[in-house]
Amino acid sequence: MSRQSPINKIRNVGIAAHVDAGKTTVTERVLYYTDKTYKIGEVDEGAAEMDWMELERERGITITAAATSVSWRDHRINIIDTPGHVDFTVEVERSLRVLDGVVVVLCAVGCVEPQSETVWRQADRYHIPRVVFVNKMDRLGADFFRAVQALRERLAANAVPVQIPIGSEDTFVGVTDLITLTPYIFDADTLGKNYDPISLYSLREDRQAEIMAWRKNLVESVAEVDEEAMEAYLAGRDLTEEELVAALRRATLNYALIPVLCGSALRNIGIQPLIDAVVDYLPSPVEVPPVIGQKPGKKKETGVRHASDDEPFASLAFKVMSDPYVGRLTYIRVYSGTRKAGATVYNLNTGKKEKLGRLLEMHANDREDVKAAYAGDIVAVVGLKQTFTGDTLCDEKHPLLLERIRFPEPVVSVAIEPKTKVDEESLNEALAKLAEEDPTFKVRYDEATGQTIISGMGELHLDILAKRMTREFGVSANVGPPQVAYKETVAGVGRGEGKFEKPTGAKGQFGHVQLEVRPHAGDDFLFEDRLPGGVLEKEYVAATEKGVRGALEAGVAAGFPVTGVAVALVGGSSHPVESTAIAFEIAAQLAFREAALKAGPELLEPYGLIEIVTPKDYVGDVINDLNGRRSEVVGMEHRADAQILKAVVPIAETFGYATALRSVTQGRATYSMEFYKYDRVPKNITDQILRRTRGFVPEF
Repeated sequence: MSRQSPINKIRNVGIAAHVDAGKTTVTERVLYYTDKTYKIGEVDEGAAEMDWMELERERGITITAAATSVSWRDHRINIIDTPGHVDFTVEVERSLRVLDGVVVVLCAVGCVEPQSETVWRQADRYHIPRVVFVNKMDRLGADFFRAVQALRERLAANAVPVQIPIGSEDTFVGVTDLITLTPYIFDADTLGKNYDPISLYSLREDRQAEIMAWRKNLVESVAEVDEEAMEAYLAGRDLTEEELVAALRRATLNYALIPVLCGSALRNIGIQPLIDAVVDYLPSPVEVPPVIGQKPGKKKETGVRHASDDEPFASLAFKVMSDPYVGRLTYIRVYSGTRKAGATVYNLNTGKKEKLGRLLEMHANDREDVKAAYAGDIVAVVGLKQTFTGDTLCDEKHPLLLERIRFPEPVVSVAIEPKTKVDEESLNEALAKLAEEDPTFKVRYDEATGQTIISGMGELHLDILAKRMTREFGVSANVGPPQVAYKETVAGVGRGEGKFEKPTGAKGQFGHVQLEVRPHAGDDFLFEDRLPGGVLEKEYVAATEKGVRGALEAGVAAGFPVTGVAVALVGGSSHPVESTAIAFEIAAQLAFREAALKAGPELLEPYGLIEIVTPKDYVGDVINDLNGRRSEVVGMEHRADAQILKAVVPIAETFGYATALRSVTQGRATYSMEFYKYDRVPKNITDQILRRTRGFVPEF
């Protein structure tokens, strides 16, 4: 076996941005200029290669992350094009978990927008080096230097231009490379394939002075964060082009500096220098820290895997999807070792062996068989039946459990039912497959109403999934209006007792526990065993915890899941003959409910951080409308000829907000929203919810 590219010449990068910043258009140009495609696919025409799903082409948005590979300057670049809409942030989260670098695309007009901030925080969480591409420099209101300033102010990024634009808006024709001090004009007749250098000294003197000032800024910025560059700078020696690129690379990989480039993907300007920047500044798999994992069965003992073909095999499954032609596809990132197609791997999460039936290199929804997967590769696998998102696949003799991917909880729910009895089984199968693909999509059965409830990250998320059921799985279903995914918690401390006794023939059932419930910081559930040793057998303590977990899902006040609680086992007894694990589970559920009711149950609702871009004339009307939605305006800023409002708003108050905003601003305002937090529901709203869910307001 031999790999296609040396591991030091591999780049695993994602392209991420706020919705409508143009990242898929950027990706399409990358494919064209690297000769991966023979023509440019346009998003607006529904012909983008990477937006392969029918719904993506209809709506002009990216819904699911798509992978591809290109070659450039003898390097292999594995690219994942991610969605920009906040409802599909799961795709960004799991992609960044396995990538080594990211290209963040900003709109030159909107600059740093809400989802830009979300992507940036995700990249920070995974310590991913990045470069920034300021796109849409040809648009009215484009301002490259304002975008750089926004990066510094809003994201606290040490953003340093390595290019500056030639012209802006309708006069934008090219970029000036500050490293080589070379201006480039991109040829429209060749769709930007030809970009010709012109002499710096052919420009006006004031333009030359501006370029030299930004070149000085670049050198000084690099010298501030790189020791070798600092030595040359203090010695008064000019850095060579090669030294400056090497210093920029070191600074980028150390998270000390963010190179910023610019262009217009739609007008085919600036893409080739961006691909150069990916090669020059973003890391290979051997230049990122080795992956760290947990040794199974050994508490707090960790192990590492370096990016080498010679180390034991270790990989992470980060995406599962259904392919109409090859069946279930599992995307994996290989961190170390190699595996041939047909080989066996060990799933450390399930404890089962699985066979790598086929290994595929993906180009959106097209696929090409490969013989083996090597360290640093991202491949799709056919044949894994029991592997799910976040599972570790490794060498059975050298197991190492990699950290799972954490996903946000869904915030919007709808009821769904099959249109006919014939569709019932198909609906359940479709929901199961979609939930398998998307960890932020949850399905549950509400016993009180007899309804199937699906939950997701927003109205668009659930709408897309409902349409996918019809188109991909042929299921006809009725979908109810959206509802907020409320949660429950407790305000104080309460104790409860549960005893389950039931004669069942010769041997009865007996379980008895006493529990204490109190608030717990964060969303995690904490279970404590405070009983002296020997009071209850370990299996009954474990059954008690299992019973509490079941009670958490069932809820207390209104049937919503309980979060943010600590539960302590403070008392109990068993029968030498009649005690069983199931009896303790039931007793725990009874005790938990009594304790939670005494602790004062409260409802929690999700809040969103909404950002509204509106003409100044409508600011007052927009704020008045927000005030009527229980919102709190938390920020205002001026941008070009518009006003930017930021507010924290209950998501329950945002259903249909797009229509309301169009109404109060005559269609001239836009908004975007991301999940912000869960917080307590006001008493009057709580009473309304309880009347709706239970028919009355109970006294706690």
